[in-house]
Amino acid sequence: MKPIRAVVFDTDGVLLDSAVLHAAAWKTAFDGCLDAWAADGTTRRPFDADREYRELVDGKSRLDGARAFLDARGIDLPPGERGDAPGCGTLWAVAARKEQVFTGNLTSRPVDAFTEVRPALDELRAQGVRCVAVPASRHARALLGSATLTGLFDDVVDGRDAARLGLPGKPDPALFLRAAALLGSAPGDTAVVEDAIAGVRAGSRGSFALVVGIDRSPDAHTADSLRAGGADLVLADLRALPAVLRGQPP
Repeated sequence: MKPIRAVVFDTDGVLLDSAVLHAAAWKTAFDGCLDAWAADGTTRRPFDADREYRELVDGKSRLDGARAFLDARGIDLPPGERGDAPGCGTLWAVAARKEQVFTGNLTSRPVDAFTEVRPALDELRAQGVRCVAVPASRHARALLGSATLTGLFDDVVDGRDAARLGLPGKPDPALFLRAAALLGSAPGDTAVVEDAIAGVRAGSRGSFALVVGIDRSPDAHTADSLRAGGADLVLADLRALPAVLRGQPP
């Protein structure tokens, strides 16, 4: 493996213990609409905040996540407009509903970094590896700041940047390629670290030198799903990452 000059990190579930808040917000948003979407009046199966979150929603923008879930359930909604109020009538309304719930949840539960994150980032910086955070979320800069991690990154490319630049979301590699370019690093010199299937697919499609999946899930099949999505290596957390980038086995 060529020496890795830079690492592109997802945030939710990789750096920050925030994925559970996103999953809970999606569950509230979807479950509150499922009966309204049942054309025959039957009760629809609730959203699975573990499996369906990981397979359909995790790592994607709110709109893409809503679309993926509804497509998987065979539910057809009009797209609506970006300014739609939270509700169940359009894709944008469902996305806004999730955002409303997630923002409310943030006020009652602070989001912390996983315990090994700061030591791992410090070690990477000592190795001369540049780091950039690339979350799909528009809240990531604030969350990284509250977890006092911002100063450990050379740059952040988030959902607001994607919207401003018109970049497609994961599994398209556009965000990752943008992040690597900001660091002056080519994909062949850059690693991607992700916990989402959409994220490892993006890393693979972008021809990055190394795609690392992070599996913090209790589901025994998650690692297999990450590998199938394009992860070259799956780790339980970030502790072994600096050694891996030095060419040592995990």
